[in-house]
Amino acid sequence: MNNTLDAAAHMVQLALTPVFLLSATATLLNVFAARLARIADRVHTLSHDSQEPARDELLGMLRNRSRMLEIAVTLSALSGGLTCVAVLVLFLDELRGTAAAKLLFLSFGGAIILTMAALGAFVTEVLLAARFIRWSVRHARAT
Repeated sequence: MNNTLDAAAHMVQLALTPVFLLSATATLLNVFAARLARIADRVHTLSHDSQEPARDELLGMLRNRSRMLEIAVTLSALSGGLTCVAVLVLFLDELRGTAAAKLLFLSFGGAIILTMAALGAFVTEVLLAARFIRWSVRHARAT
């Protein structure tokens, strides 16, 4: 009886690590969605403001930022999916041995790699946003 309880407790402990990654992935997706909403608002404002002399250039910069966020969202969502696979593998008793270990390694390892790539895309978008801000400041000074 005690052995069964210990085994169940160990399985729950193992499953918590991927769940923490899943929670972090959901938080990242929330940040990405908020930034994408701000870009959408800015695009909407620019598309209705034909007075802006550099409107097309600004829209191009916003397009680049939104592309990077699309990549970040896609990679994060895939990471979340693989994390869910890792949790599922941990809970399925039928998948024991080498096959389960390989599947667990691939799903959790893949989730970590995708999360790292999503963070890379997010950093790129932040750098594009910083460049956009510097361009806006230079443009405002020139006019």
